[in-house]
Amino acid sequence: MGIRAKILSGFLILAAMLLVAGAWSIYELKNIGISAQNILDENYKSIDAAKVMIEALEREDSAVLLLLLGKRDDGMDILKVADGNFQKALEIARNNITIPGERNYVDAIEKSYASYRKLWQPFTGVGYRGNLNLYFQEVNPTFITVKTAVTELMSLNHRAMYQTASYVEGRAHRATMPGIIAIAAAFIFAIIFSFLINLYVISPIVRLTEGIQAYLDHGNLPDIHVESEDEIAELVSSVKQLIKKSKS
Repeated sequence: MGIRAKILSGFLILAAMLLVAGAWSIYELKNIGISAQNILDENYKSIDAAKVMIEALEREDSAVLLLLLGKRDDGMDILKVADGNFQKALEIARNNITIPGERNYVDAIEKSYASYRKLWQPFTGVGYRGNLNLYFQEVNPTFITVKTAVTELMSLNHRAMYQTASYVEGRAHRATMPGIIAIAAAFIFAIIFSFLINLYVISPIVRLTEGIQAYLDHGNLPDIHVESEDEIAELVSSVKQLIKKSKS
């Protein structure tokens, strides 16, 4: 193998190692980004739905109090909008079950909200007279139960987002490993490649230069041994032939 081929093959091997490491790191990081984004989007959707449900519940509680105070029209307007918003947000949460055990939380919200809705529905009747004792004894505690269930759903998705962040951190660490290994391997290969270049190229040229200088100084060309059979060996052979011809 010639010098040009040796040097070229060394650089090609080094480039291939770095290319493989870079491609693998890019592939891992791309997968991390896609999977993490999907998980975060799903968690955020459930968290946003929980926020809407909590806001709707608070509006419903205010509407119930208005009904108890005899302000039926205002209370009914608020209650109708709030109930619709809660039902829509609950449907979003029901269709976005992505965490193990999340369905149980959604079922708990649905069950407790049905009980809460059943309690305030009589207040919407025409001519209904307020009963604050009923509100404090049954309606408000059920309202708190529903709100707690929604808060637990939100907390579940918050924890899932934190776990996703930890997962992304671990995957990112693993994604850098091929690059680190490739850099270490490239460093070792560069040392070996440098040693081989010195052994098969630099050293023979130095010995040849010293031999020519010895011939110029003393008229005798020392024996120059070359380990490889390449352009350097041909150069040494040509120099020897040239010296022989010059003596003859």
